[in-house]
Amino acid sequence: MPTTPIKVSKFLSNLPLFRELSAGEIERLAQGTRESQVARGQILFQRGDRCEGFHVIVYGQIKLAFNSADGMEKVVEIMGPGHSFGEAVMFMDKPYPVYSQALADTLVLHIAKATVFEEIERDPGFARRMIAGLSRRLHGLISDLEAYTLQSGTQRVIGYLLNAVPDGATGEAPVELRLPASKSVIASRLNLTPEHFSRILHELAEAGLIRVEGRSFSILDVDGLRRYEG
Repeated sequence: MPTTPIKVSKFLSNLPLFRELSAGEIERLAQGTRESQVARGQILFQRGDRCEGFHVIVYGQIKLAFNSADGMEKVVEIMGPGHSFGEAVMFMDKPYPVYSQALADTLVLHIAKATVFEEIERDPGFARRMIAGLSRRLHGLISDLEAYTLQSGTQRVIGYLLNAVPDGATGEAPVELRLPASKSVIASRLNLTPEHFSRILHELAEAGLIRVEGRSFSILDVDGLRRYEG
């Protein structure tokens, strides 16, 4: 796992949430921030743990998930560098409703709740930016719920693959992609069983739209994938 020290204040100042803060405000946040090296597979926090702040990913990958009554894991979100999580729980003063696990060696910053609340008292604009970030997260969860309710499994998988395609890509050349996590984790994120996810990938490959090699993908026909109805 990389151990090169980072300049916490510089990293925070480049995050959209903190970009408009003064150097003094950034330094105060940095003083209330601690670094955590989380090895692949390690749990950062468990469901039911007390929330004492929120986290920002510097590098690596984190999944948020919970186990259903029948013991099946449901992945809520997969996040990478620059993503933050835990803000809503921090404001609600509730325990975590999910657990957090590293999917790769990861460095996260934990910004203490007391530090965040002090900055909100000093700067109402900071509070507005926090609310905007939470609103974007809520919009994403509503979009997920809409997809689970109204879209077929095939539509969800196609949408997931197309979201990873660079802007402006067409069917003229293959687009190379790599899944950010295992197929079982991605399947859970899309509210599919691993078997159903694999069947859909096989179906798309049989249609000549994608090629799959482990976690590496080639989208052979972007326009055709957009039009595919199964």
